Amino acid sequence: MHHPLFKIRENGKYGFISVHGDIVIEPQYYDAEDFYHGFSRVLINNKPTHLDFLGRPLLKHVFNFVGLFEEQLAKVQLVKKWGFIDERGNMIIDPIFDWVDDFSEGYAPAQYQGKYGFIDQKGQFTIPPHFTDANIFKEGMAPVTNGSTRWGFIDMEGEYVIKPSFEYAFPFQKDLAVIVEEQKWGLIDTSGDIVVEPRFEFIEGHSEGRFYEGFAVFTNDEKYGVINHLGDVILKANLDFIGDFNEEKALVEYKGKFGYIDTNVQVIIPPLYEDAGGFSQNLAQVKVDGKWGFINEEDEFVIDPEFEEVMPFKDGLAWASLGDKWIYINQNGESVWEER
Repeated sequence: MHHPLFKIRENGKYGFISVHGDIVIEPQYYDAEDFYHGFSRVLINNKPTHLDFLGRPLLKHVFNFVGLFEEQLAKVQLVKKWGFIDERGNMIIDPIFDWVDDFSEGYAPAQYQGKYGFIDQKGQFTIPPHFTDANIFKEGMAPVTNGSTRWGFIDMEGEYVIKPSFEYAFPFQKDLAVIVEEQKWGLIDTSGDIVVEPRFEFIEGHSEGRFYEGFAVFTNDEKYGVINHLGDVILKANLDFIGDFNEEKALVEYKGKFGYIDTNVQVIIPPLYEDAGGFSQNLAQVKVDGKWGFINEEDEFVIDPEFEEVMPFKDGLAWASLGDKWIYINQNGESVWEER
């Protein structure tokens, strides 16, 4: 198991430190992303490549695009075609596809000669490309559409298990999937039965019925509410904003101020802050008089508000900025690394 690494910046270049503030990968890249599944994505000679925890770039090929690793494979684009590499940078699936998505449950959607099917980790079509669009497998089913505007779900044999009945459909989240009709979203179960009729506003990339800790946020007339996994409205749409639940709490906004509710949709920290973020590792960032600090679940400041910007705690550290200088702090508010 790899120890977490944290992105740093020095002289306009990026590298990584350990949780103790020791430099593990020297700042040398003009762009870098946080590590995910063991790899960061960096730019070398203006081309994207993966970087492992030891700072070794996967340079066996030069790509136009590299994806994130999922199920030990990452999608890549060479010229205009797509394929997959493994975690050593070897080309495992040749770039012969018009487009691919990530692997999920052993299969990846792939477009070939204008049609979509599903390939296995050897690059072989297990479900032939005859769909006009497709999404990833979850719970053994994948949403697809074939020659019409309606979406349904197929199993891993390519057979419809939920007939094409929906304007759009998202992959399952456990036993529920979001379906869309006339810019409204609802929910179906794994049998295809409607659990919640499509009645919530669908805002792509923003409010799509994604569940976190058994709850999903919905919007109505630009106000926010909450439903549970049964589709019951447990908080009417009367707030200006509600964040996703994490650590059994959600950020809320009311009349321009921010606070928190719990999973009983009770206010546990009144909306009094200028701005705020969700709870992570038992702390949440809040803004007071133009500065950011961190509070605990009892609404007590653990780290005083003195920063221009902050990010949530992850693996024991939080990124912050003092003036225009990057800094990492621990949960005691102590600096473990500062930009020179």
